[in-house]
Amino acid sequence: MSLEGHKSMGHLPHVRFWKTTRFHLSLAHPLVMGIVNVTADSFSSQQDHFSTAGVIAHAQQLLHEGADILDVGGESTRPGAQALTHQQEWLRIAPVLQELLRWNKPISLDTYHPESMQKALDWGVDIINDVWALRQPNALQTVASFECGICMMHMHAEPSTMQLNPMQEDVLGALEVFFQAQLQSTYAVGINRERMVLDPGIGFGKKVSQNFQILKYQQHLLQFDLPLMVGWSRKSSLGHITGLEVSQRLVPSIAAAVLAMERGASILRVHDVAQTVAARAVWQASV
Repeated sequence: MSLEGHKSMGHLPHVRFWKTTRFHLSLAHPLVMGIVNVTADSFSSQQDHFSTAGVIAHAQQLLHEGADILDVGGESTRPGAQALTHQQEWLRIAPVLQELLRWNKPISLDTYHPESMQKALDWGVDIINDVWALRQPNALQTVASFECGICMMHMHAEPSTMQLNPMQEDVLGALEVFFQAQLQSTYAVGINRERMVLDPGIGFGKKVSQNFQILKYQQHLLQFDLPLMVGWSRKSSLGHITGLEVSQRLVPSIAAAVLAMERGASILRVHDVAQTVAARAVWQASV
């Protein structure tokens, strides 16, 4: 499909709430998902907090700043990242999840390991946020047996190699085909569409120009009548066009977040919660 075909569709997703394990999250306005990394290799400044107590304190701070959802991840998926075993991942995230699940706030787990999904869902985690879009063996069957929210992300190749040979085809056409196939798989095993959110995967195996094509024509993805989650926070594409290092990318991250909201994003996955919440307030006052 040519870019000329990717017109703004001018409508919001039909689904106006996100059904998760413990919550029906209203999407009447965009939600802010705060990133809680239990990793030493991260876009955030959490290297100083790489301990259970430090991560929990950081999560508390994100809630204080206005995060609607906390997204806990134990394995870096930035370009070139090396994979962990599910045992290594679980050792990192288990004590953090155990505490956060006591807070009566929506908790998401950023994982592609079915074993970690199973354990976390047994504990009552609300959302599975999967960069592999449930394509790992047994992942689809695992989430199908629960009532959790699900975010499926598009990724070309895999984290360790995805930027060595980024996708060459029309990016929006590829996203359309990918999401159609993955949604058919989820519906076939009885997963209710009110549980589903889609993420175009900014920076995951895509060229800089393709990432900005996604932003420009993002409303095309509303054709699925499902909420969109978008993660531009501190991404390398922002650094490429501005020349700014990771620690200096707050302003371009906020600019991209506002444009994403303007073009129909329902969830913003971010590091800088307080600033994104403030930007959301300005945007809301103008619509």
